[in-house]
Amino acid sequence: MDARPRIFAMTFASIHPLYVQKAERKGRTRAEVDQVITWLTGYDEAGLQRAIDDGVDLETFFARAPGLNPDASLITGMICGYRVEEIADPLMQRIRWMDKLVDELARGKEMASILRGAGVGGRV
Repeated sequence: MDARPRIFAMTFASIHPLYVQKAERKGRTRAEVDQVITWLTGYDEAGLQRAIDDGVDLETFFARAPGLNPDASLITGMICGYRVEEIADPLMQRIRWMDKLVDELARGKEMASILRGAGVGGRV
């Protein structure tokens, strides 16, 4: 039996629309969802779309990420009952960081705060 969490095998294409739906229900946009994901992972819009089109799982999505944002370690707080800064598995932590960013977006947090002070300039 595989001891790896099932979420690692979930596709980014299956997760992304759920993030967008969550954000849109709270008056945010797909562009804002993509902005926080690109901030975290270093993907650009084309890269995100390729990950969706190729059906890559979350493990592959993060393994191929052009560059994890060095400020990702500033993401703290609770998500899914866990403190993100205390998650030992690096992949699980990255997935939960992404969850946390989208959650903050849906809760109406300012983009500059979500991006840990990076501002909203840059690519969307």
